[in-house]
Amino acid sequence: MSSPDPVEPTVPDDVPEQAPPGEGEPGRTFASLTVPNYRKFFTGQAVSLAGTWMQSVALAWLVLQLTGSATWLGLAIALQTLPILLLGPYAGVLVDRVDKRRLLVGTQSAAAVQALLLGVLTVREDITMAWVLLLSLALGLVNTMDNPARQAFVREMVPERLVRNAVTLNSVVVNASRAVGPAVAGVLIATLGVGVCFLVNAVSFAAVIVAYLAMDATALRPSTPTPRAPGQLRQGLAYVRRTRDLFVPLLMMALVGTLTYEFQVSLPALVTDTFGAGATTLGWVFSAMGIGAVVGGLVSASRHATGIRPMVASSTAFGAATALTALAPTVPFALAALLLVGAASVWFLSVGNATLQVTSRPQMRGRVMALWAVAFLGSTPVGGPLIGWVAEHASPRWALGLGAAAALLAAALGASALRRSQAPAPS
Repeated sequence: MSSPDPVEPTVPDDVPEQAPPGEGEPGRTFASLTVPNYRKFFTGQAVSLAGTWMQSVALAWLVLQLTGSATWLGLAIALQTLPILLLGPYAGVLVDRVDKRRLLVGTQSAAAVQALLLGVLTVREDITMAWVLLLSLALGLVNTMDNPARQAFVREMVPERLVRNAVTLNSVVVNASRAVGPAVAGVLIATLGVGVCFLVNAVSFAAVIVAYLAMDATALRPSTPTPRAPGQLRQGLAYVRRTRDLFVPLLMMALVGTLTYEFQVSLPALVTDTFGAGATTLGWVFSAMGIGAVVGGLVSASRHATGIRPMVASSTAFGAATALTALAPTVPFALAALLLVGAASVWFLSVGNATLQVTSRPQMRGRVMALWAVAFLGSTPVGGPLIGWVAEHASPRWALGLGAAAALLAAALGASALRRSQAPAPS
């Protein structure tokens, strides 16, 4: 048996962690923004993610224009996450071995090039589904490394007592961007064309790249890089399997990620097929979900609950809100329901992410967060085409209903795990 990985010194549970000068208390909603490096990260993400959501809406609209098929849309989105499904665990091993900040500068630069190529081809009217699929696959390869590195890097910017707050604020900025980006995309598509959205996204990556480069490296809390050794992937999988507070949240996320978080497929189909509306309405639909997520995230940011029990509560709320959206008789009703979907979704994501961050050992964090990416994003190659097929051959309402059922089933699995074992997870 190999010797255990070294771990960072930790503060005993009964001794409160002392805040360094200038760093806020965890009970405050915006406590993490008092940390200068995290503040730079947050600002850069706010700009870049607005462009990312613009591209998501523009890509959906482009595929529907080229094919008129929700199944093709599901395939394009699936290719963005197929590399995460196939290569994600190996990417986690690599993330644990390298400097995460330098890696993130490289991945964000590569994503900018992908958006630029997509924009140029679309503006020149040379875009085809073959190009869309190829560039979607390229973005998936970039995200395979970027996602676990970015998730694990949050823990290096803030002390452990602020991890929950930082993760939640990161979810807030993601969803605030979802509120802004799609609305802007709808206007740009209607006035300047879909290709402009891709070009704007390419430029927006400069904000987050500059943020990474401007950070004070001496103020970071990097984990010790894991030396190269055989069996590290198996070691990470075994560690997750025997740690209940890691395994159960990942199992819940896999189910919800596969069938519930396929809104990029189900909502465009709902807007176009069920309500007979256009790009502007699609932008407002995504924006409503983003606004709800911002409100829910701000409420959640001041709370510290982590673990399986709050994941059960948030998954139940997520399933109920998604069911309301599936039953919405009109666009205004759907917008109101999506406010609740957004709030519940960020609650579920932030609790699950923070649970993994604070439970996993530092030298395992890259591998654990890679498995989180596999469960959340890597499940899309299965769920995306399936939800697209259901939306096309049954109806978008049935596709959303399937997602609602998956979230409720995940809550039931979590509740069952709590009933079976009340013992603390192995340290």
